[in-house]
Amino acid sequence: MHQFLLLNGIFIGFVMAVPIGPIGIMCIRKTLTEGRLRGLIIGLGAATADLLYGCVAAFGLTIISDLLDSQRIWIKLVGGAILFMLGIKIFRALPADPKHSIKNNGILKTYLITIFLTLTNPLTIFAFIAVFALLNLGGELSYFSASTLVIGIFIGSLSWFLLLSSVVTLFRNKLDLDGLRWVNRIAGVLLIISGIIAVGSLI
Repeated sequence: MHQFLLLNGIFIGFVMAVPIGPIGIMCIRKTLTEGRLRGLIIGLGAATADLLYGCVAAFGLTIISDLLDSQRIWIKLVGGAILFMLGIKIFRALPADPKHSIKNNGILKTYLITIFLTLTNPLTIFAFIAVFALLNLGGELSYFSASTLVIGIFIGSLSWFLLLSSVVTLFRNKLDLDGLRWVNRIAGVLLIISGIIAVGSLI
């Protein structure tokens, strides 16, 4: 039973993470410009956020989900503004030479920012609830069963970003500084657009 829940959680986490949105763009950009470890930190942050939202859905924490739903306008507004500013910063950033080692400073900051940006989409909770219902997991779960499910979600989400960063790493050494500069520009523009869309959806 618990193995079944773990496998379901892995499936849910993987499928929920697959769509390439702002976080996926950040993962690709970090992997190309700063290496696989940085890309994995983005994935770890996204998987942690999915774990937290999965807990809200699996444990039936309606107070939290209702609170987030009632404040979704401010949450999306702040998240969209941060994406917009982050996009401008990345667009203007000068790429590091891929042949030189990248210092491991700023890893915690990258991790926390990724968690926050992922959490700025409170609709994720309701997406998890819908998927749970679709897979007949919407009933009352024991704490152990719910914990098994959300651990699977974390593993599944992280597995996608591990796969994504691994594939992207294959192309990293083929890019020179000019190519990495274009990676920053493209990623910056996409994040700016994502921020505009997030804020524009509130109008």
